[in-house]
Amino acid sequence: MAEISIDGQNLVVEIEGLDKLWALKSRLVIPLANVRGATADPGIVGEPKGLRAPGAHLPGVITAGTFHLNGEKVFWDVHDAAKAVVIELADERYARLVVQVADPRAAVALIERATAVS
Repeated sequence: MAEISIDGQNLVVEIEGLDKLWALKSRLVIPLANVRGATADPGIVGEPKGLRAPGAHLPGVITAGTFHLNGEKVFWDVHDAAKAVVIELADERYARLVVQVADPRAAVALIERATAVS
């Protein structure tokens, strides 16, 4: 699971618990100027992930790490599809972040408010 916060002009995604091991990341910091938007999207878990490198993918259990699909890098950290949030990025290492959060609606609202004023 991930914890999303805003720190100044940055979106901060903290990877929690053992997911740090599976995702091979503990924290992502993205300038708000490079965040295009966010949506709660439980259906994304059923879509193709692409080539995993590095990371873990056990269907129905966890998808975590960096995946390459159609020339883009996508960061994943999801156990429960119902709590998946997709964060669209521009001019970043990743095209998208797909992370599980405790409250998807609150996370999307936080990101949308922050990007509206940045």
